Amino acid sequence: MSEGPVTVDELAAKAESYLHESSLTPAEYEALKHSVTELAPLLTTGRSYFVLGSYGRPEIHRLQLVKDRLNRRTDSYAFLMVDIRNEWTNTYLKFRLIADYADYIVGVSEHDSGGFLVEQGYFTALEQYFEKTYILKRTYDDLTPADIETEADPENPYSGMQTAIFEMLADEDRLCVWETEDDLRECTSELP
Repeated sequence: MSEGPVTVDELAAKAESYLHESSLTPAEYEALKHSVTELAPLLTTGRSYFVLGSYGRPEIHRLQLVKDRLNRRTDSYAFLMVDIRNEWTNTYLKFRLIADYADYIVGVSEHDSGGFLVEQGYFTALEQYFEKTYILKRTYDDLTPADIETEADPENPYSGMQTAIFEMLADEDRLCVWETEDDLRECTSELP
């Protein structure tokens, strides 16, 4: 949670530092102006959760499930990246600014197809993100092919890079493994 309201100028300065030698386009600056009010719940609640994962069907349903469970907590605000204004043309910049202000980053990982693979790289490359990241990783050990409604390969659902990230988070006790939606609810209840 931030100590005070964030200003457009603060966001613009932070955004330009992420753009390395580039400036904000007029459209990006306008998006920042609008985002100040949209970021208010992140900055005024006790705990904010930036929930990431695949927006495919049926994965988005499980992202919404996690978001809903977290929003049931007192003084908490959970949201998806898509919940913040869609005007942003630079999704890298949008991700970085939102991740900076969120108290927790929660990844719901089901496979290595689409989703938030790039963002998972930031979890390990940038310490400030790694320290607040939790991953809810799906396993397929006891599921039948009929139970798997995604494109996941149950024999090898994750890439080598993802596996290394999972191991790092497991060492920090910030990885929860789930198989069914009931398991996912339980993992969500264990988040700080």
